[in-house]
Amino acid sequence: MKFMAALTVSVLVPMAASVQAGAANPAHVEQLETTRACYACDLSGADLSQMHLIGADLREADLSGANLMEVNLEGADLAGANLNGANLTDAFLTNASFRDADLTDVNLTQAKLYFVNVEGATLSDIDLTRAEVVGTPISVGGN
Repeated sequence: MKFMAALTVSVLVPMAASVQAGAANPAHVEQLETTRACYACDLSGADLSQMHLIGADLREADLSGANLMEVNLEGADLAGANLNGANLTDAFLTNASFRDADLTDVNLTQAKLYFVNVEGATLSDIDLTRAEVVGTPISVGGN
C-alpha cells in the first residue's frame, strides 16, 4: 500500500508541475492589477482581457500566449516584452512602446495602433485584419 501511495505521488507531482509550467505567476498578475507596474513579470498565458493598463510598465515582461483582448495599453511601455502568440484583438495601443519586443504570431485583429513604437521589434506572422494603423511603421506585404 505504501508503495502504491509513493508511486501515485511520484507520478502526479511531475504532472502537476508540467501543467503549471508556462502559466502566469498569480502574484505578478495581482501586482499588475494593483500597480500597473510589472517589470520582467511572468504573465504568460494570463487572461488580462478588458483591463485598463494605461501607462503600464511591462518592460521585459513575458506575455506569451496572454489574452489581451480589448485591453487599453495607451502609453504603456512593453519594451523588450515577449508577446509571442498573444491575443490583442480590439486592443487600444495609442503611444505604446513595443521597442525590441517579440510580437511573433500576435493577433492584432481590429486593434488600434496609433503612433506605436515598434523599433527593433520582431513582427513575424502578425494578424492585422481590420486593424487601424496610424503613424506606426508597420506595413503589409511580401518581399
